[in-house]
Amino acid sequence: MSSLTTRRGFVAASAALAAAAALPAAAQTPSGSVEIQVFRAGFIIGGSGGSGILHFQGRGYQLSIGGVSLGATIGIARADFVGDVFNLNNPRDIEGTYTAVSAGGAAAGGGGMTDLINARGVQLRLRGTQVGLMFSIDLAGMQITIRN
Repeated sequence: MSSLTTRRGFVAASAALAAAAALPAAAQTPSGSVEIQVFRAGFIIGGSGGSGILHFQGRGYQLSIGGVSLGATIGIARADFVGDVFNLNNPRDIEGTYTAVSAGGAAAGGGGMTDLINARGVQLRLRGTQVGLMFSIDLAGMQITIRN
């Protein structure tokens, strides 16, 4: 087997693996949906937070959002997101810290879409818009809790 054939096979296998990683949320029926509003403001050191609602099995659960986009900040912004929730078995599974599933642009830099996942395997597919004087809000590191 030539090295060119081996490289082509590796590239094809890598592409198939990447496509399969993105498939679960696209192929499954959502468990629920979310509406999230995030605020971020600062000069040099930024602060952020927000709120939202989880719609799951005919009920609404109030959410608190924290930990969005750490680091130096200049500006103020509000971002509104809506999206689908996958792999949710009970409402408390949505709690946790989320990391980005797929590479891509910022979800809120004027508009866009992002996929996030927590340690329990709950995946959020969010789309939204941003209003304000800030480049973008990075949702990786976002922490969600259900308000009591």
